[in-house]
Amino acid sequence: MKRILLTGAAGFIGRHCLPRLTAMGYEVHAADLAIPNENFKNINWHLVDLLNPDETSDLLARIQPSHLLHLAWYTAPGNYWASPENLHWVQASLDLIRAFHRHGGRRVVAAGTCAEYDWKYGYCSEEVTPRQPATLYGMCKNSLQNLIQAFAKETGINAAWGHVFFLYGPHEHPQRLIPSVICRLLRRETAPCTNGRQIRDFLYVEDVAAALVALLASDVSGPVNIASGQPVALKNIIKEIAIRLNGADLIRLGALTRSPEEPELLVADVRRLSWEVGWSPQYDLSQGLERTIKWWHEYLDREDQDQQSPIRG
Repeated sequence: MKRILLTGAAGFIGRHCLPRLTAMGYEVHAADLAIPNENFKNINWHLVDLLNPDETSDLLARIQPSHLLHLAWYTAPGNYWASPENLHWVQASLDLIRAFHRHGGRRVVAAGTCAEYDWKYGYCSEEVTPRQPATLYGMCKNSLQNLIQAFAKETGINAAWGHVFFLYGPHEHPQRLIPSVICRLLRRETAPCTNGRQIRDFLYVEDVAAALVALLASDVSGPVNIASGQPVALKNIIKEIAIRLNGADLIRLGALTRSPEEPELLVADVRRLSWEVGWSPQYDLSQGLERTIKWWHEYLDREDQDQQSPIRG
C-alpha cells in the first residue's frame, strides 16, 4: 500500500483531499496543528508544528511515506502577501522535503500559486508566461518551486508543483470575496464590493483537491496550473450569488476601491492539467456556487442555534 503524508490536512484544500486519498487506497497520514471535528474515516492524524524541524524530522522517521502532498503554508487573509512568515515556510518546506527523501520518499506534489507569474501577461501558461512575482508570498513560493525541482533532479525523487489559482467553497475564510458576499446577503446586510470588472479563473475547492490528488497519482513532473481555464468577471459571480439569494438590492458594486496592483485579467492555461494529468472539473461555476451557498446557509444556521441555546450547568 502507498503511504502518503498530507500537510495542511485540516485546511481549506487539505480536508477535501482526505476522502479522495483514502478512496484511492493510500494509507493516509494527515499532519496539522489541529484536528477538525468532522469524522474522517481511515485517517491517521498527527499534531505537528512543521516550523519545528525536530518535530518534522521525527514525524517523517515514524511514517516513512512514499508520497507527500504538501499544502501547509501561512494563509492569514490580508496578511500573507507580505508577511515574513513566508520565509519561515520556505525553510520549513525544505526541511520537510529533505526528511521525506532521507526516509525513502519517492513522489512529492506541493501547492504553489498563480502569484508566482508575472500578472501583466494576464494569461498564464506554465511553459510560456514568465514567473516574476510581485509579492513576498509569490517570491517565496516561486523560490521553493525552483529549489524543489533542483533537489529532485539531484536526488531522483519525482516532483510536481501545482500553481493554484482562485478557489472557493465550504470552509473558506469568511473574509474572502465569495463567502463574505454570501454571508452578508444571508444576513440581509449590504455587500460593498469593487466594480467587479476584474476577470479571474475560479475553481470549486473540491475540484482543486481532486486535481491535486490526480496530479499526485500521475507521473507528471514540474509546474501544472490548477484552475478551470474559464474566465469570469467578479461582478458576474457577485450577481449570480445575489440572484440565488434574492439580494440584488443589497449589492454595492463600486463601493470599494480596487488596488492599483490588481490586474484586469488573470486566467490559467490548463492544457497540462487536462491533457497530461488527464483531469477535468466535476463542477462548473453555477454548481459550485449552489453548493457553497448551501454550506454557508447551514453553517450560519448552526451558529444562530448555538447562540440561542441556553447555558446548562
